Amino acid sequence: MKVCVSSLLPLFFLFLSPALADPDLLQDLCVADLNSTVKVNGFPCKPAAAVNETDFFFAGLANPGATNNTMGSLVTAANVEKIPGLNTLGVSLSRIDYAPGGLNPPHTHPRATEMVFVLYGTLDVGFITTANKLISKTISQGEIFVFPRGLVHFQRNSGKVPAAVIAAFNSQLPGTQSIAATLFGSTPSVPDAVLTKAFQVGTKEVEKIKSRLAPKK
Repeated sequence: MKVCVSSLLPLFFLFLSPALADPDLLQDLCVADLNSTVKVNGFPCKPAAAVNETDFFFAGLANPGATNNTMGSLVTAANVEKIPGLNTLGVSLSRIDYAPGGLNPPHTHPRATEMVFVLYGTLDVGFITTANKLISKTISQGEIFVFPRGLVHFQRNSGKVPAAVIAAFNSQLPGTQSIAATLFGSTPSVPDAVLTKAFQVGTKEVEKIKSRLAPKK
């Protein structure tokens, strides 16, 4: 008997869909035991008797973060590492603060789509598709912009006053890879021969960039 491939596609995507986000929880709670030595996809659960209200609370996004750094921005995460009760719930937040001209440099989140809501200020934001097309817009207080999962994106404060956003993710721990820091600041380092050919620059230029992005000891 011949089977029509097209008729199986909906079933295939239905089967695949649970793998496209954090796994669903199988009980009311699975508060992360951040001190456990057991390695699983996520975190093992704390004993139910040890769970309390502090596992579901975090005050770290209430105030602006310090932006007196090289990029003029600071990301304050509210993920499962800060709120253990988020374990298996598939959501997290961050607050991002920007000095005037501050930049959240090009980066990706391998495990989540990101949605930002502007608290105040004006930002130039954008992402780049796999077809190498830039999708960008200027957004202001009360407005929202979405960055699809895994695509390189950025935000820059284009105003003369501080700016801030709240970012929402569909993962308890979305992960972040900053493009420049990943390529030029990894340990062990990416070979100069790879970077010089990829960026069509000389070894001196590569070493100069590496020296600026090297992890602080």
